[in-house]
Amino acid sequence: MNKVQLGTSDLQVTPVCLGTMTFGEQVDEAASHAILDRSLARGINFLDTAEMYSVPARAETFGATETIIGNWLVRHPGARRQLVLATKVAGPSRGMPWIREGTGMTAHDITASCHASLTRLQTDVIDLYQIHWPERHVPAFGALYYNPAHERSTTSMHEQLEALGRLVSQGKVRHIGLSNETPYGVHEFVRLAEQHGLPRVATVQNPYCLVNRTVENGLDETMHRLGVSLLAYSPLGFGLLTGKYDASGLDGAGAPQDARIARYESVRKQRWGRPEALAAARRYNQLARDHGLSPAQLALAFCYTRWQVASTIIGVTSVAQLDEDLDAWGTVLSGEVLAEIDRIRWEARDPAL
Repeated sequence: MNKVQLGTSDLQVTPVCLGTMTFGEQVDEAASHAILDRSLARGINFLDTAEMYSVPARAETFGATETIIGNWLVRHPGARRQLVLATKVAGPSRGMPWIREGTGMTAHDITASCHASLTRLQTDVIDLYQIHWPERHVPAFGALYYNPAHERSTTSMHEQLEALGRLVSQGKVRHIGLSNETPYGVHEFVRLAEQHGLPRVATVQNPYCLVNRTVENGLDETMHRLGVSLLAYSPLGFGLLTGKYDASGLDGAGAPQDARIARYESVRKQRWGRPEALAAARRYNQLARDHGLSPAQLALAFCYTRWQVASTIIGVTSVAQLDEDLDAWGTVLSGEVLAEIDRIRWEARDPAL
């Protein structure tokens, strides 16, 4: 894989990134280290994690993913120099008081979270430090509408950017990014950076897959014109786009009990558990089979080849899954298949937005 540049930064990464939110919940430390070993051996130089991981988030596993990665880095002292390491500071508490007290995300919160992540990761610097979700109210994680009445922001974007800027000037962070953001948020962070000489966001990490293409509803133009790169997460729609739920449904007889939608009721209550999302996924999965592809091949090839996407974040629970996802690289979708994908989207829209 040729490496791609993230935004206007000097970060050069592989167009496939290893996501790690399963480490510490679905995947134990030994299996996580095996996945990390294989990912590095296959040339992936980009790892993404977050302070709140693993997922589903629980107080007992808070920070577990970063700790597992940190332990692996210690065991592989040469690996850190080969990798671009990304993590995230959690936004205001979403029912997770164990992350921090209060409901906001102050400059102090950002600094304290960064220091804690550095300790767990056992590294001196974070290459890409991202705000996991906005401090202000936005429709995210399945919410459809913006409602000004829900605004509870207490820390301005300028203050957040100043805090991140101090971390950059101190050498603890190289570059910054956003996640679960809107076009307005990206524009404002870039404007403030340019106006005040503060770090410019390099990336936005948002969901992007066949059952959620909301990035294409304006955010893609914003990012293209401002020189900000998209990191696409959940390219397989939490497993919906692998076909594993097509016959059984999400929790019926025969549903894969080790898979996260079937395994966790909290996940079934989210956007990935909507009946409409499964119905649309079944159509895409059958399209793949009709054209001699596996559902995962179709879904990943879609993300891997879109002009909007700089790097696609894959999350796996085994070395075999990792190999399958990486082997999909290079799959070319015909014009006929792409046209059918757009036709399905026109009818099903974005059921897992």
